[in-house]
Amino acid sequence: MTIRVLLADDQALLRSAFRVLVDSEPDMEVVGEASDGAEAARLAAEQRADVVLMDIRMPGTDGLAATRMISADPSLAHVRVVILTTFEVDDYVVQSLRAGASGFLGKGSEPDELLSAIRVAAGGEALLSPAATKGLIARFLAQEGTGDGAERDPARAERLESLTVREREVLVQVAGGLSNDEIAERLEVSPLTVKTHVNRAMAKLGARDRAQLVVIAYETGLVRPRVE
Repeated sequence: MTIRVLLADDQALLRSAFRVLVDSEPDMEVVGEASDGAEAARLAAEQRADVVLMDIRMPGTDGLAATRMISADPSLAHVRVVILTTFEVDDYVVQSLRAGASGFLGKGSEPDELLSAIRVAAGGEALLSPAATKGLIARFLAQEGTGDGAERDPARAERLESLTVREREVLVQVAGGLSNDEIAERLEVSPLTVKTHVNRAMAKLGARDRAQLVVIAYETGLVRPRVE
């Protein structure tokens, strides 16, 4: 299958560079370009995009609002948003993950990293460097001084109670940035079993993907932020 990619960035030069890179790959193609978030949300539906490379800061409707629009549309449940940012540590990135983005990537990343992120996001697995995503979320949640996240999000905290002991254990490992294979080795089960637990946890908690599972683990207080 060909991965259908939508580019959302207000800088035409960057979009052109990304288009050349993406279209050079045999398993993916650029199906549209947007210069603002509202256009990105519209084109995601019209062009049946699989992955949206979303700039966080755009005039008009920004990437954060666009991500919320895409995540809120049931017909776009298959669309994965990868936030592109000039700032590796950015408050908006965390908000985007909460809004439904699959992860983030710095604009200064190597071409291979960008292409890998597209493939991983399209596959619904943990986005490039889950440990980095986890670390970013931990830092900001700690800075916010949320204390017990369950007080902030009682609905999700209540849903957390629906997890089995094993699902909760797997969720803690996911929040630690571990892959399915690494979790399987640590818990002495098969990777398929881990994947099943992850999928069930996502369904019960209303998470689109692993990135949101990490956010939920911190917001509910299941995992505590630690700042270096």
